[in-house]
Amino acid sequence: MNIHSQHSLAEIPLMNHSLNAPPVFSPENLIEAVKAKRNIQEIRIPDICILEFDGDLTEKLRRQDELTECKSWPCFHTRLWCWQQDRIRCGIVPQTIGGPYTVLIAEQLAVCGVKAIIGLASAGRVHPSLPLPSVVIATGAIRDEGVSYHYLPPSETVEATPSLVPHLMHSLENLEQPVRSGLIWTTDAPYRETNEDMAHNAERGALAVEMQAASLFSFGIRKHVPVALVAHVTNAMDHDGRQFEKGAEHFDIELLSAICEGTKRWIEST
Repeated sequence: MNIHSQHSLAEIPLMNHSLNAPPVFSPENLIEAVKAKRNIQEIRIPDICILEFDGDLTEKLRRQDELTECKSWPCFHTRLWCWQQDRIRCGIVPQTIGGPYTVLIAEQLAVCGVKAIIGLASAGRVHPSLPLPSVVIATGAIRDEGVSYHYLPPSETVEATPSLVPHLMHSLENLEQPVRSGLIWTTDAPYRETNEDMAHNAERGALAVEMQAASLFSFGIRKHVPVALVAHVTNAMDHDGRQFEKGAEHFDIELLSAICEGTKRWIEST
């Protein structure tokens, strides 16, 4: 039975949220609970924080003894790591998989005073013109997930913080892998991507598919927090070569450095 035969779109739970009503539980509530339990007196986190989807880069930096733990990070379920390179300092939270987890952490970072949040995601190719591997700086995202509808009214797409994108593009354009900017597709169901979905979203202009951007961007707009997402595109169903190939051993750290550099320049320009 078609659900639309009984209910209008406005009655479907995903489309029917009281967007302007105050929540009964807030990130401030959770942070105060953590501070009390851990006896945290002062919260000090980096201005730039990276939400790393995979966690591989964080583990690599830990093995190289390049990270220090931010002990004042008031979160029950994650650890915030600090990375310093030359004049750049950023925070990294690893394994922020999917929109709900990403926004859970982003909400808490915002309360703690972060100035910019950048998602670093793994992604699959949607548009056949995109080389593999490559990097996509998301200008916007198709909202094929659930979190964004708790922050903004329904729409097809949602934008990243527009002024951040050119700064990231300028910083990343000299990397050894191709860098593009454009629309990506965010899904909650990575094992339900069909050929029809791929073709349809490619026609809509999507370059790649991942699980965070639409949720993160909607949060950013609602809470007035600067956000962006950089997707490392390493696989495709129409690719005959090696899947999940990320490139040279040093590329991930160079990508992180370029993201932080571009974001720092944006902060300094605002």
